[in-house]
Amino acid sequence: MADTFNYRIDHHGSLVRPAALLDARRRAAAGDLDAEALHAAEAEAVTEAVAYQRTLRSTVVTDGDFPRADFRSAVLDAVSGFRRTEGEADGLPRWVAESLPKADGPLVADRAARLAALTVIAPKVSLPSPAYLAATTFDPGLTGSGGPASARELGEALAEVIQAEIALLVSRGVRLIQLTNPLLLGHLAAEPAAPGALSFADLLAVESLLMRPADSPEGVRLGFCPGWAAPAAVDPARAERLYGEVRADRWVLPYDQGTAAELDLLKALPEDRDVCLGVVDATVPDLEDIDTVLARVDAAAEVKDIEDMALSPSRGFADSAARPLLTADAQRRKLVLVETLARYCWGNEF
Repeated sequence: MADTFNYRIDHHGSLVRPAALLDARRRAAAGDLDAEALHAAEAEAVTEAVAYQRTLRSTVVTDGDFPRADFRSAVLDAVSGFRRTEGEADGLPRWVAESLPKADGPLVADRAARLAALTVIAPKVSLPSPAYLAATTFDPGLTGSGGPASARELGEALAEVIQAEIALLVSRGVRLIQLTNPLLLGHLAAEPAAPGALSFADLLAVESLLMRPADSPEGVRLGFCPGWAAPAAVDPARAERLYGEVRADRWVLPYDQGTAAELDLLKALPEDRDVCLGVVDATVPDLEDIDTVLARVDAAAEVKDIEDMALSPSRGFADSAARPLLTADAQRRKLVLVETLARYCWGNEF
């Protein structure tokens, strides 16, 4: 698409939280810092994050998820119907849906509007997808006590809430919105993952309810990240079904391991969709060899127009505020590498 270059150097949105912000959170939890002071600490950290991303010459700017505990919190903290439990799942606190969700106001749009006011660079917001939240919070044991009747019903209700937020974000000046479902790539495997609370068909049905508003200004992109690691082998028919039913403008795909499956995910992508390739591994501090990554990009360019591509790390650097995947210094080196690789690919034409 013609304006892909606007978002050529991308990242998933979640950044390593600064020590001062983590300290403010600890003090607030202990009752030693009031809510107003905590919000001020968050605002200061976001302002510094915007400046940080500008120095890295990123073509998108996020708030780093700094106001949130983890990448799901934009929804879970802002709607009714969910309860945090004492347990964990996949390294994150376990939440359950006790009723169908309802939003009493914006989820993140107010904060996103303040983000947009800090910079002329395109503001980006990342949200968990409704199918991911439904699949991970549905508890069949609660159906008889007011809980959702099914994970599909829960997902459809979440899709309504998130679709309304997408429209609000666009109206507030956000131009790149990413939905993330870490479960989907497992369903594209030649030997797919167990269905879990939602079958593959139900996952797609829920995700397909999300669309970019029809009256969006020029340059708006709705992106979708279906996971952070390609399966060992891809079922092409399932990949084509995913891309066909979920009408995202931009697909954020893992491309950091150099496997045939990563290239197969790209081969199945329709010609009219943009792709952002996660070319550096956000989980290890060692930097990738530039020539190796460029060779992978060259291979991608044989099956997809390079003008419809962008580059990013493979995933966010801190899905949970308390558990960053890398140090802040290692994060910076990875982001600088993405910028360097993009300059090799496209020069300075963005």
